[in-house]
Amino acid sequence: MFLVHNYALAVFFFVVAMTCWGSWANTQKLAARNWRFELFYWDVVLGLLLFSLLAAFTLGSLGSEPGGRTFLEDLSHADAKSIAFGMLGGVIWNLGNLLLVAAIAVAGLAVGFPIGGGIAWLGGTILGFIIEIATKGESNSNPVLLFMGMALAIAAIFLSMLSYKRLTAYQKKASVKGILLSVLAGLFIAPFYTVTMYGMDPAFGLSGTGTLTPYSGAVFFALGAFLSTFIFNPFFMARPVEGSPVKMSEYLKGSFKSHLWGVLGGSIWMFGMVVSFMSSGEGSTIAYALSNAAPVVAILWGVFVWKEFKGAPKGTNGLLATMFFLFLVGLVLITMSNS
Repeated sequence: MFLVHNYALAVFFFVVAMTCWGSWANTQKLAARNWRFELFYWDVVLGLLLFSLLAAFTLGSLGSEPGGRTFLEDLSHADAKSIAFGMLGGVIWNLGNLLLVAAIAVAGLAVGFPIGGGIAWLGGTILGFIIEIATKGESNSNPVLLFMGMALAIAAIFLSMLSYKRLTAYQKKASVKGILLSVLAGLFIAPFYTVTMYGMDPAFGLSGTGTLTPYSGAVFFALGAFLSTFIFNPFFMARPVEGSPVKMSEYLKGSFKSHLWGVLGGSIWMFGMVVSFMSSGEGSTIAYALSNAAPVVAILWGVFVWKEFKGAPKGTNGLLATMFFLFLVGLVLITMSNS
């Protein structure tokens, strides 16, 4: 299998993961305009599973990693506990992701994304730092630099929220329901990386106590997300937070293009997961902190590609420029925190 043992290369792949996780949702905009997210999501989880298998049978089965094994050999080494952690990571991420979408639908992007994404990012990094010390006896991260970088990045997300509020001519007050959904989304998403990593084999420098390699871990994560969608998504379809209920028959009527974009979106997200996992031996806490800086990447798409801030009030560009500066400084500090 292919694993990364060079910190500079690992940082590059963490940034790739961050870009993928902040970019995959653009595929929904490229699908049919009347294609509801609940329908789009079925193809997303299919893309997750297919790409995880593709990676497992290619990068996960080739190369000359010392002590490595092919994906099929890895399956024979996997124990039930490790598989359970891998799938549980996929289940809780999946529920959190659906809750985040619901929160944005109710409270708006300016409230749902910063609250949900911010809690997930900060909570996941803290949890990963604690687990890394508990399992390995130490962390590869300097806590001062790591959390200084995190603080600047969270400040950048807060500025993005202010920018969206300035853009909106009529700001609907966020309901208690929307804020609650945002908080729940962040709490569910926060531990997914650490939970999945817990089933990993520490022989490969990972912070787990299990028997999985990064590639088999990604497959079981995707399987957990895929199977749990059959439980979670029908509920969101029957009781949507916005709009009328959606029937499964509408999914079957979707165009090939709409289905294709969904599968591509899931594949992009899983590509980010794979490259983050295969590099996380250089520090799982840093891996999470950098990989999950996706909220601001999503904002970059909104600013420069989708032109969401076109015609924004005077002063908004200054907020955006400050946001980008804080974000970049935060990433530098997080990168330098490797000890």
